[in-house]
Amino acid sequence: MPTPPTRPPRDEEELLARARVLAGLTLGALAEAAGEATPADFRRHKGWVGQLLERWLGASAASLAEPDFQTLGIELKTVPVDRLGRPRESTYVCTVPLESGHGERWEESWVCRKLGRVLWVPVEAEPTIPIPERRVGSALLWSPDPEAFRLLRQDWEELMEMVATGGIEQVTARHGQVLQIRPKAADSRARRGAHGADGAPIRTNPRGFYLRPGFTATILRRHYAVAAC
Repeated sequence: MPTPPTRPPRDEEELLARARVLAGLTLGALAEAAGEATPADFRRHKGWVGQLLERWLGASAASLAEPDFQTLGIELKTVPVDRLGRPRESTYVCTVPLESGHGERWEESWVCRKLGRVLWVPVEAEPTIPIPERRVGSALLWSPDPEAFRLLRQDWEELMEMVATGGIEQVTARHGQVLQIRPKAADSRARRGAHGADGAPIRTNPRGFYLRPGFTATILRRHYAVAAC
C-alpha cells in the first residue's frame, strides 16, 4: 500500500499517475494508510472524502481562492456516484461573491478559474455500501469544450447580474442551465452582506455556485464511453 506524497505533483502526468494508483482502492484503506479514522457517516464530515483525496494527490491550495493544484492550475472535484456511475448530487464549485463580485468579468471570476482544468475523481456513494468499503474510481482530467464553456459563462453572467442588481433573494436552484446558486453554510443562521433590490445593504445566507448533476454526468459519460472503445 502506498503512502500519501509529501509534495505537490510536478506536472499533469505525475498528478494522473498518482490518481491511477488510487483507482479501485477503498476509502477505508486510504484513510488507514494515511493514519486517519474513517467517519461512520458524513453528517459532520461532508468534505472528508475530498480532503482525503487532496492529501493523497498532493493538493496545495487548501481553502485559498485558487485551484487545488496551484502550480498546475488544476482543480480537484470528487464526484459521489451511484452503482451505474451517475452523480448522486450537484458539485460545489466556489462561494458566490455577494458584495465583491460587482463588475467582475467572467474570465476573472473564481468559477472560470476553478473550472478551466479539472481532475474529476468519481467515488462510490451508494448508501448500502459502508463508507470504508467505497472505492475510488478512474480519474478524468478535463477542460470545458467550447459548448460547455459557453453554457457556464452564460449561466454565470445571468446569475451574477441578478446578484449585482439586488435579486439575490429571488435566485433559486431552478435558475441556470448547468450552473446554479444555492445556500452554502453549515449553519442556516449564518449571514453575509449583500445588496437588496433597492441597493440598500442586507444580510442573507451565504451562497455557493454548484454544477448540476446532469452536466457532470455528461462529462463522465462521454469520457468513459470513449475510454471503453
